[in-house]
Amino acid sequence: MMTNYGNRLTQGQFSYLPDLTDDQIKAQLRWAISHGWAVSVEYTDDPHPRNTYWDMFGLPMFDLKDPAGMMMEIDECRKTFPNHYVRVMAFSSERGVESPTMSFIVNRPANEPGFKLTRIEGPGRTQSYSITAYAIDSPEGERY
Repeated sequence: MMTNYGNRLTQGQFSYLPDLTDDQIKAQLRWAISHGWAVSVEYTDDPHPRNTYWDMFGLPMFDLKDPAGMMMEIDECRKTFPNHYVRVMAFSSERGVESPTMSFIVNRPANEPGFKLTRIEGPGRTQSYSITAYAIDSPEGERY
C-alpha cells in the first residue's frame, strides 16, 4: 500500500516520492533523450485530476539533445510561475501520434490545499460524487 504523506498532489511518475533534485530531473531527461522522445514543459494552477490540458511553457523541445538546455527551460518556467505546478512531459511519435510516455512534476506551490469530495444524492437513493480543488475558490492567478 502506498501512503501519500503530506496530502500532496499525485500525478505522473514519482508522485509519491519526495521532490526530485535537479540532478535526478536531468537523469530522467537523459532517459527521454536516449529513447528519442520530445520533451515539453507545462504549468497550471488548477491541478484537478481531469485537467489534463495544462498550459505549455514555450515550444516542445523536439530537436534538443542536451538535458542542460531542457533544465534552462524548466528553471525559466519555475521563475515565471513560482506558485504553480510545473511538469515535464515526454512524447513518443513511435506510433505516428504524439503519445505521452512520461510525465512528472518538477515544481509545486508551497501550500497544496488539496481537494474536497462532495456527495450528491439523487433520485432512488443514488449517489454520485464530485471532486473539487480547494484552490479554485480563489480567482485564477491568486490560487497559491
